[in-house]
Order: sequence, then C-alpha cells, then structure tokens
Amino acid sequence: MDWDDLPALFPGFVSPNGWLQALRRHAEMLEEAAPAIRVSSVPGAEAVQRHYAESLELLRIVQTFYPGNFHGKTIVDVGSGGGFPGIVLAALLPGAQVHLVEPLKKRARLLDQVARDLPLENVRVHPVRAEEAGRGHLRNAAALVTARAVASLPELIEYVAPLAQRDGLIALPKGSRLEDELPAAAYAISQLACEVAATVPMRPEISEYGRVLLIRKLARTPIEYPRKPGIAGRLPLINPASENPII
Repeated sequence: MDWDDLPALFPGFVSPNGWLQALRRHAEMLEEAAPAIRVSSVPGAEAVQRHYAESLELLRIVQTFYPGNFHGKTIVDVGSGGGFPGIVLAALLPGAQVHLVEPLKKRARLLDQVARDLPLENVRVHPVRAEEAGRGHLRNAAALVTARAVASLPELIEYVAPLAQRDGLIALPKGSRLEDELPAAAYAISQLACEVAATVPMRPEISEYGRVLLIRKLARTPIEYPRKPGIAGRLPLINPASENPII
C-alpha cells in the first residue's frame, strides 16, 4: 500500500490533500527521529498500511457509531507512542481537542515537536501515566478514547475507561486474539461502568485480521478507579468468581 492509495480508500474524508500532506510529514519526522527514539517495530515498507491506513480505518468505523461530529469535543489517545492513532485523528479532525497521553518522556517530546511542526494546534501532549491522567482534569471528559497496543484488555480497560465521559465511546484496535480477550475483560468492563457496543472488522484491504472493539461508557467512573500506577498491570480486574481467569 502506498500514500496515493489512501484518498481512494477513504473517500468520506474531505480535503485529502491537506491531511495526506500532514501524515506524510509525520512519517518523515518519525523516520528522522528513529535512530534516537524508537516508536515502532513495523518495517518501513508496511508503515502506510499498518500505521496510517489502520488509524484512518479506526476513525471511519468510529464515525459510523458516534452521532454528529467531534467539533469541540475532547479525544484522548492513551499510550500514543509515535502518534497512532492520535496524530492521525488530530489531522483529520481539526475541530477536536486531541490529548496524547504518553508516559515515556522522549516520545512525549517527539510528539510535541510533531504537533508544532505540522502544525496541529489542536494537540496537547501529557507526559504522564494513564492512571495519573485518569485522576486529573481529563477524567470523565472525552467523547472518544483510543489506545493501540498498550496492554491486555482486562488491564487496558482500567486505563481508558476513566477518561471517557458518560455516553462516550472507547475505540480499541485489536487483532485476531480479541475473542479470547473479551471474556477475560467482561468483569473489568462492567466494573468500569461500560458495556461492549460492537466488534467491527476492518476492511480486508486495510487489515486481514484487524478489528475495532467499541465500548460505550454508561456512567461516571467509580471513585476507586483507576487504582494507583502499576496495580492494573499486576492485578487486572478479573472476576473473582472465575475458576480459570485469563490474564
């Protein structure tokens, strides 16, 4: 897949020259920074498809489930890394306020530089852990929360759910193991006042195995969550009645 394929794959996204130019420059900046800051293990030849097309596909799927548009809304991308999907969302949704939560300081500084150089004035970078963000001003604030390749689903729910507002949407790109992860995450999803809205496969020309798990936030986050940093990783929310929990 090449850059020139993207506008035809996503005809619903207006002004392709603008966002395509921004995404290409983003890719160049990541490549320039690669000797010092590692943000991905994806080979360069696969970057357009694996990073950019999949991020655009996530947005396309989200827009079929989210009423209206994201103008004036808050979006939070947890564990943003090199900016996937957060930077892509910011480029396509200039009216949204996009917050990138990235605890690794080098990556956070790179994201700041990307936002300034593109420029994307709707981006703010937070060099903190997800648990800290979920106890700060972003708590219960986001119309959309995303996270890509951050943690297993039972652990991940505790990172992302506190950031979503009531009736907000959580969109998690996943692979073929999603069916195995979902039963293990059912208890965490319930405890964090959420429910599964849908599991939507990506189009095969984008990803053969990729799918997007959509979770709806039903109520404000219970006061005890998120727990202190590190606890969700050591003790993910698994149903205590389960005989054979999968972690």
